[in-house]
Amino acid sequence: SMVYPAQPNKPALENVDIDVYAGEFVFLVGHSGSGKSTLLKLITRELKPTHGRVMVAGQDLTSMRNWKVPYLRRQIGCVFQDFKLLPDKTIFDNVAFALECIGKPRSVIKAQVPEVLRLVGLGEKMDVYPDQLSGGEQQRVSVARAMVNRPPLLVCDEPTGNLDPAISLGIMKLLERINRTGTTILMATHDRQMVDTMRKRVIALEAGHVVRDQERGGYGYYGAV
Repeated sequence: SMVYPAQPNKPALENVDIDVYAGEFVFLVGHSGSGKSTLLKLITRELKPTHGRVMVAGQDLTSMRNWKVPYLRRQIGCVFQDFKLLPDKTIFDNVAFALECIGKPRSVIKAQVPEVLRLVGLGEKMDVYPDQLSGGEQQRVSVARAMVNRPPLLVCDEPTGNLDPAISLGIMKLLERINRTGTTILMATHDRQMVDTMRKRVIALEAGHVVRDQERGGYGYYGAV
């Protein structure tokens, strides 16, 4: 359970109990304010729950010491709705930055960055800057950056929220390909068409409660309201 101090009588999450297994692809759906982003923040240890435990890869995040959190986050790739790219760095440098931050040697960076950019279909655009790319291409860069350290878990918060349907389909196909290599994917989304097309496991939240957990599920009746 997660209760924010500003809303003590309205838990953001209440008695949520779910297991996500290695290699799964899980959609998290529900209205805005249903608790999706809170749940993702608990998994990346941006937040600690008010009650209960959060276990990721056998580690209890609730009792984890703060100095260990950066090491946890090396195991988790994050993709956001607004890309979060560094405007004054090239595409190569944006992706390389994720490896530089964790002290990878230059030889590893030179080998891994072009490889992951080819994987997302941007091998030819390594030297351009974010503002020279379309929204869909920028999101591909952020997927590449999240994947370059080969994390076992990828957490995506509305990754296609700002993209038109044809482009978001391309992003989803890319994520599905990444999932097939063994990476676990947990994605919060309002993209009804995507969820209905892909038929993965769907966990639906409403007012902080899990109201549905369905294998090969559809989106259901949740607006973006």
